[in-house]
Amino acid sequence: MRTLGKILTAVALTLATCVVPTAPASAAALVEVTSFGDNPGGMRMHVYVPDTRPAKPAIVVAMHGCGGSGPGFYSGSEFASLADRLGFVVIYPSAQQEAGFGKCFDTWSDAAKRRGGGSDPVSIVSMVNHVQQRYGGDPDRVFATGSSSGGMMTNEMLALYPDVFKAGAAFMGVPFGCFANAADYPPGSSRCTGGGGANRTPQEWGTLVRQAYPGYTGLRPRMQLWHGTADTLVPYSLLREEVEQWTNVFGLSQTPTSTDTPRAGWNRSRYSTQVESISVQGAGHSLPSAGMAAAALEFFGLTGGGGPDPVPGACGVKATVNAWNNGLTASLSITNTGTAAITGWSLAFTLASGQTITSGWNATYSPSAGQVTARNAGHNATIPPGRSVDIGFQASHNGNTAVPTSFALNGSTCTTG
Repeated sequence: MRTLGKILTAVALTLATCVVPTAPASAAALVEVTSFGDNPGGMRMHVYVPDTRPAKPAIVVAMHGCGGSGPGFYSGSEFASLADRLGFVVIYPSAQQEAGFGKCFDTWSDAAKRRGGGSDPVSIVSMVNHVQQRYGGDPDRVFATGSSSGGMMTNEMLALYPDVFKAGAAFMGVPFGCFANAADYPPGSSRCTGGGGANRTPQEWGTLVRQAYPGYTGLRPRMQLWHGTADTLVPYSLLREEVEQWTNVFGLSQTPTSTDTPRAGWNRSRYSTQVESISVQGAGHSLPSAGMAAAALEFFGLTGGGGPDPVPGACGVKATVNAWNNGLTASLSITNTGTAAITGWSLAFTLASGQTITSGWNATYSPSAGQVTARNAGHNATIPPGRSVDIGFQASHNGNTAVPTSFALNGSTCTTG
């Protein structure tokens, strides 16, 4: 019995040494990459790779403000925790250029304003390429975001590398090309942030972007722009200048196609599906705050909540006209043929020559002739997938009773029939 007991004890000890410890729930951590390719900006790179991710994860470049760092932005923002839930890889660059407010991203030098010119933009593209090669990052889902200096660099990256980035979310940024040179950069004394260098027309702002990559004719990345109304370091007025720049790049009107309040204190203006701005009431130079990172990822289409607004071809319009003498009524049935609900809509169309709208129902119409935009009423602001809303108007005519043409819902061309 003593022998048997010794044998059982020995077996138990042997089995105990063979037990594999339980792995922690998450082993993901911020990791520095010391060699990632061409690095003319002399930047540092950190990357956060979640444990659970698809074979081709999306890539988000998240950039800090002046005086900050990649690890600091990792700790002080929600992007890493959202990466754990959604499975994308986050790149956290660290700027090394001294510019009066600590280390800032270079958005002022001639090199930083030319595609392939050098400095920080080239370094950031090298980081993206490294993640694509090392972790199988999806080249069709690369996004940029950042705060203050990082928001300014977001504008830079989308202007210089529209073929690399699919969308951006700039917090407290300035238009691309706003800073004339290094001497103009520190926001406290800059002509850009002081107002003198930011007084340009939409066409002038748009031309700066087009000149950054001459001859480019491909798709442009979508842009989301954030600013606090009480920001005095990077004045709130610069949000309007950013909107003017990017709407001009896309050939859009300066008038929003829709406005709403997605959260208390957030006033959002949408310019078709390509550009949107969000004014945060009473906020100073302190963005992003709670919930804003998630809203940026929703704009990118990474949250699974429907992503970007419907794409071209996601709507259909049936138009009929009933005419008499010098008057007519037109009925328009708008159908959401996409898979996501449309919330907050505007329908642009061309009214036949000689017709003038005198009244309407279920929408507001402006102007009354020519290129007209009908905007939703309060009761029909949402169109679920596969559902329709009916609107209409009464108009005078000079003998031309043709139906309206060239329908576009939130900037997306609609089928007719």
